[in-house]
Amino acid sequence: MSVKRGKAFEVEITDVAFGGKGFTKINDLAVFVDKSIPGDVVKVLITKKKKQFAEARVLEIIKPSEYRKNAPCSYSGYCGGCKWQFLDYEKQLDYKTKQVKDTTEHIGKVKDVKVHPTISTGQIYNYRNKMEFSCSDERWLMPEELGQEGIKKGFGIGLHVPGTFSKVLDIKKCYIQPEDGNEILETVRQYIIDSGVPAYGLKSHEGFWRFLMLRYSAAYDKWMVNIITKENKPEVLKPLTDILVEKFPNISSVINNITARKAGVSIGESEEILYGDSFIKDKLGNYEFEVSANSFFQTNTKGAELLYKCVEDYAELTGNEVVLDLYSGTGTIPIWLSASAKEVLGIEIIESAVKDAGKNCEKNGVDNCKFILGDIKDVLPSMESKPDVMIIDPPRVGMHKNVVKQVLKMAPEKIVYVSCNPSTLARDIDLMKDDYDVIEMQPVDMFPHTYHIEVVAKLRKKR
Repeated sequence: MSVKRGKAFEVEITDVAFGGKGFTKINDLAVFVDKSIPGDVVKVLITKKKKQFAEARVLEIIKPSEYRKNAPCSYSGYCGGCKWQFLDYEKQLDYKTKQVKDTTEHIGKVKDVKVHPTISTGQIYNYRNKMEFSCSDERWLMPEELGQEGIKKGFGIGLHVPGTFSKVLDIKKCYIQPEDGNEILETVRQYIIDSGVPAYGLKSHEGFWRFLMLRYSAAYDKWMVNIITKENKPEVLKPLTDILVEKFPNISSVINNITARKAGVSIGESEEILYGDSFIKDKLGNYEFEVSANSFFQTNTKGAELLYKCVEDYAELTGNEVVLDLYSGTGTIPIWLSASAKEVLGIEIIESAVKDAGKNCEKNGVDNCKFILGDIKDVLPSMESKPDVMIIDPPRVGMHKNVVKQVLKMAPEKIVYVSCNPSTLARDIDLMKDDYDVIEMQPVDMFPHTYHIEVVAKLRKKR
């Protein structure tokens, strides 16, 4: 039987593909099956057919894999957040290690690289220090709600269902944030419903409430509540602020970001402080950081400490080196390395992040870090001396090809590459492999119950 869209097949899932989907073959054609894991025997429906592959969804689990578990979250299978809750955690770690190995070999075209087993923090729930919940005038109905009379289909606040942009799951409990976050979420939800003020619609571009962003300080047990709205309406937000501060004594900051942009982005065009400070304090190791509402900070505090310890180990600093950190953000890696280096230079394109980095250095008594504001591809050519060690921690898209060329031209003896996307890491390794050997790689599980993985790679210049 030929593989065509709309046809059903009974298959056994044999592997996990990049992106977390199960993998099988039908008539020698690669088929990627969402919400499946190796060992599952399933009936699938072909949803997309291309020349070299097909995509399918599960119609029925005929025989579950021995690694399939009952997910504690009632939204599992629908939410776009932690899609692997039904997969045994130890197998998650195995598959993440395999993902790094496979992408390095197939995309990076480098074989026999030493990839260490993925490190876990040991905390697989309640680990995220930042959650962003979307408001919508159209919520997604769960299967048990379909067809029920009297079901309200309007306002929802939660996370998006994959493939949708305007509807959200009205989430009552998220297992990957600390429990207080769920109580804050419920308090905000009820206030919005009672306020009678409409949520913003991504189709109509009308309405007021847009996002709720929660940040948590693991070091000090404090919360920042950032409410993103279309307009500045203090008369609407003041009562909510009072309720939150009275009900949750560990809320130290309430912020209102305001944006009328049509894009579904939670960063405001302006910001109002409704209560407390404009930042929240947290710690990585012995260092304290001020994290503002829109600045980047690793979302798993324990995982970040493991990650940065690996960066430190791979950098092999003796105290005499000049280190250059590309994409330096708010200075977390430079400050972490400061005690072991002669000097650390950081390059960052976001002005607020550079200012935060300077403040964080001052707060921690660090005087050997310097931060340069600008685009890396513009800044690197103007640098007169080359560093001994280069740290590269780019966004998910990896390095721009012009930046790769400039890195190769600068030719540091050692590169420590930190990546949240093994595919773009492997692509960049492919571009650098004629000049650099990949010595070893360490995956760190910053995102349990998702297919995402953070990895640190140590590269050394070829002799």
